[in-house]
Amino acid sequence: MPKRSVSLEIEGREVAISNPDKVFFPRTGHTKLDLVNYYLAVADGAIRGVDGRPMALKRFVNGAEAEPFFQKRAPDSRPEWIETVELSYPSGRTAAEIVVRDAAQLIWVVNLGCMDLNPHPVRADDLDHPDELRVDLDPVRGVAWPQVREVALVIGDVLTDFGLRGWPKTSGSRGFHVFCRIERRWTFAEVRRAALALAREVERRAPELATSKWWKEERHGVFVDYNQNARDHTMASAYSVRPTAEARVSAPLRWDEVAACEPASFTIDSVPARYAALGDPGDGIDAAVGSLEPLLELFERQAQAGAEEPPARGAFRPGAVPPPAPGKDVGPTGRRRTTAPLIEIARAPTQKEAMEGLERWRARHPEVWPLLAPNDVLVDSMRGRSQTWTRIRVNLRNVPEAQRPAQEPLEVDYDPWQIPSTSPRGRGSGLGFEFTTL
Repeated sequence: MPKRSVSLEIEGREVAISNPDKVFFPRTGHTKLDLVNYYLAVADGAIRGVDGRPMALKRFVNGAEAEPFFQKRAPDSRPEWIETVELSYPSGRTAAEIVVRDAAQLIWVVNLGCMDLNPHPVRADDLDHPDELRVDLDPVRGVAWPQVREVALVIGDVLTDFGLRGWPKTSGSRGFHVFCRIERRWTFAEVRRAALALAREVERRAPELATSKWWKEERHGVFVDYNQNARDHTMASAYSVRPTAEARVSAPLRWDEVAACEPASFTIDSVPARYAALGDPGDGIDAAVGSLEPLLELFERQAQAGAEEPPARGAFRPGAVPPPAPGKDVGPTGRRRTTAPLIEIARAPTQKEAMEGLERWRARHPEVWPLLAPNDVLVDSMRGRSQTWTRIRVNLRNVPEAQRPAQEPLEVDYDPWQIPSTSPRGRGSGLGFEFTTL
């Protein structure tokens, strides 16, 4: 039996929805067509978050519970009304990325399996000067949601004190986002410095709650992730549906809602009704354009006081390079020195498999596990050629030295770079991938 498809007229264009009955969220039963209808219900707000921006495609072709793959290059087979712009990457490669400006283009992208939308912080007419400062709050393991909200409110205060208006939204996952529109005067490096100055100031005001520490093993509380402002980084935009069991949404909020907000309240079912009743809390963001000069001046004052930018790759650090697992060339920190006693547990294609490996390690070391704090278990989402993979490391800082387990063979030993050349997502596929650590 041939697969069913439907055709929708949007913005005067016919947009085909392939396989509309395919279940994308198995636990709630929502289908691809449900996802399309959601985005149509919030189209103006969703477009506001991506309008005129090149977009990386994160495609969940088999639904929320399967691994997505990343595609930067626009598919060759596309309607003539799909806009693209060519981006260049540090590797020297280029890719024509999709630019969305209207609802027809938006739904065409959603039909590719893009649950969430991941635009760059630049507009297609100027790829070198961001018009958005992005703050991503990333809680370490064991940090409860109320602490994330507290740090978000500190972010709002700091931005106001430095002449910027922040626009808050849930991330749809464990974190929180605050975006600011800025004048298109500064390079990516300058925007990142401004974000770093902001992160340090938040840490100064709330040292028990927030951190700006670069290395994951040194963090506590909520990490104010300024590196999302680096070139080629993308973040989920407003109204993005996230690949969670409940189909949660990255929902824009008013500041007076932040202190009591709960991420589970914003889903593919609840947000359209909220949007219809209250409108878009993000309406007005494009008119609230601010200057980075006060934050850049703060960065200079911090530097004069002895603060340093995060170390460049290969820069000397105290400590030692942790040994790799047997049979591996690099260990828990690559070739980076650290003073933290780290061991590596697993490299797995999925987080589920990595966590199963951690459970096996835990069962072998029952005397060690009770000594670990929640944030001593470092779960890293990494990006391979076209899909993410998961690395798990353990920081043994709270374990007496005599009781620390040695580095053992990995519980799961997955090589994300071993992809057959015939794979449609491997080298030579024409999909135009660039890869970084998430």
